[in-house]
Amino acid sequence: MDRPTARLTGFAPIFPVRDLDRALAHYASLGFEVHAHPSGGYGFADRGEVGLHLTHEPDHDPAVGAAAAYLYVDDADALAAEWSAPGIGGRTVPPVDTDYRLREGARLDPDNNLIRFGSPLPATTTP
Repeated sequence: MDRPTARLTGFAPIFPVRDLDRALAHYASLGFEVHAHPSGGYGFADRGEVGLHLTHEPDHDPAVGAAAAYLYVDDADALAAEWSAPGIGGRTVPPVDTDYRLREGARLDPDNNLIRFGSPLPATTTP
């Protein structure tokens, strides 16, 4: 049986945050364009073709649970440097080369939500 195939057009992980205004300011400091939903309790962070949703969870315990997403980038080192600038909250883990051919780092926001990011390693040639 042939079934219609839907074309996927975007994907936006939802991160729980204790303070929506603080979270929006944090993602703005990472270069995202941010805005709160007019009805409150929800926000959006967009950068290029990438989007995150932020949901206000006042009882969110970052030590118990958080969300995660993987972000493919063209230059993991450049993004890590940008996201490690003085005055930006959270924590950036510097990129390392992996055995699965990515240069990969990570970013934890103040609510312990994780963005792992990676860029392809250059192809190696053998003589």
